[in-house]
Amino acid sequence: MQTEKIFKFGMAMLLTLTLAACASSDTDETSGSDGIDSASSSSSSGGGSATSSGADGSSSLTTAQMQERDAAMDTTVFYFEFDRSDLSAEARAVLVYHANYLKDNPSTRYRLEGHADERGTREYNLALGERRAQAVERYLQVQGVSSNQLETISYGEENPVDPGTSEAAYSRNRRVEIH
Repeated sequence: MQTEKIFKFGMAMLLTLTLAACASSDTDETSGSDGIDSASSSSSSGGGSATSSGADGSSSLTTAQMQERDAAMDTTVFYFEFDRSDLSAEARAVLVYHANYLKDNPSTRYRLEGHADERGTREYNLALGERRAQAVERYLQVQGVSSNQLETISYGEENPVDPGTSEAAYSRNRRVEIH
């Protein structure tokens, strides 16, 4: 029951971030290769007047934009549809913030762990987890992140967060985690 509440909260947070990202985005550029869209990392600077300055490039961000960035950076789990490895629009919006962080901190490394639910063979799920991790890796690289900062690994169905056999349990297990 607690896991379900956390999942619902996480999904609500993703929806909120998506709506906030849509409201503050000037442009949205897309490329059609491998189901990866290249989202613009520029934001409008209208609205608030509170700004911050620092080494992380936040000198032109409003308080609301900084809060949006911080909430996005707290998101380290990205969910996938059944038997799919393409990133959702919500995941791409959040990954832009992670990409900017990695570009600003070249010594930081991310380990991208791909997971699948228990349906399918062990070998298939390992391959699916790898494709999911690689989708996140490719998206970050399209955003300008160095491949030296990224490592992918697949656990397939081996490390479920929810051992249940319901669709809700399966959906929580179809994920990529950033570590």
